[in-house]
Amino acid sequence: MDRTNAMVMQERPERSAVGTNPLFAIQASTLAVSKLSAREEEEVLAFLLEHVERTFGMIGFIRSNGIVSPHNRGTFYACRNAEGELEGVALIGHATMLEVRSDAAIIEFARIAQECADVFMLFGEQEDVRTFWSYYSDHGEQQRLYCRELLFEHRSPVERGEAVAGLRLATVDDLELIVPVHARTAYEESGINPLDVDPDGFRKRCARRIEQGKTWVWIENGKLIFKAEVVTDSPDVIYLEGVDVHPDERGKGYGLRCISQLTDMFLERTRSVVLLVNEKNRDARRFYEKAGYGLIGYYDTIFLQQQIN
Repeated sequence: MDRTNAMVMQERPERSAVGTNPLFAIQASTLAVSKLSAREEEEVLAFLLEHVERTFGMIGFIRSNGIVSPHNRGTFYACRNAEGELEGVALIGHATMLEVRSDAAIIEFARIAQECADVFMLFGEQEDVRTFWSYYSDHGEQQRLYCRELLFEHRSPVERGEAVAGLRLATVDDLELIVPVHARTAYEESGINPLDVDPDGFRKRCARRIEQGKTWVWIENGKLIFKAEVVTDSPDVIYLEGVDVHPDERGKGYGLRCISQLTDMFLERTRSVVLLVNEKNRDARRFYEKAGYGLIGYYDTIFLQQQIN
């Protein structure tokens, strides 16, 4: 763990070990959990923005869709203490993630998730995901795939190389090129090809992201050379995923030029650009380090033993 990540981790108060404190059940029962409404958005964002290095995923959903929206593919919940203060916020559904101030809040969210049939993956900082899973899996839920992911961040100005004149926002005319590439990156991460289980829904989600101005591409002669997706776009953090260079064009410096150009452009309007890399993908790790990104955190992703709805 580097010095930056150690500082991030120390910001969170030490918590009791899971399963060793008999007061957990009593403490959890004093918390109130409820579905969040649109009128609570400002309060929730303020809570999440206290630790953007952990909450960029939920911030992205709220910024893009609002707290209550079918596009979130899940439901946002709040966990409050006896004084009505937020102890935790969670999105429970297809992609389940949380930000908490106590293990008791994790227990409450795990109980709600056990009643949700649509959970496809759990994602978050290692400590939180492991605590969540220890309670959530009590009902026999099975892991299909476990991934350890590394959070990389860039905050400093970028020394650009030769500009890529063709790097631009995608249009709906590019959809047929983008869909199979984005599906491939999803398959490489989750082991499930969304075009096999939810082709219409997947295409609509790709199209919506394009319409929102969040997909960047470089296309030459009908070939998608480079692609990147902006998931979270805020003054505090921009989170990228789905970064891909065409297999035939790798090793030529194209990806480095594109990611450097995007990063520099984004840092003109945000404090931080972050992205996740699968721990096993050593080539990607070296690529982002060369682009000036630094490791700041460790995350767990658990894919459940079920099909996408």
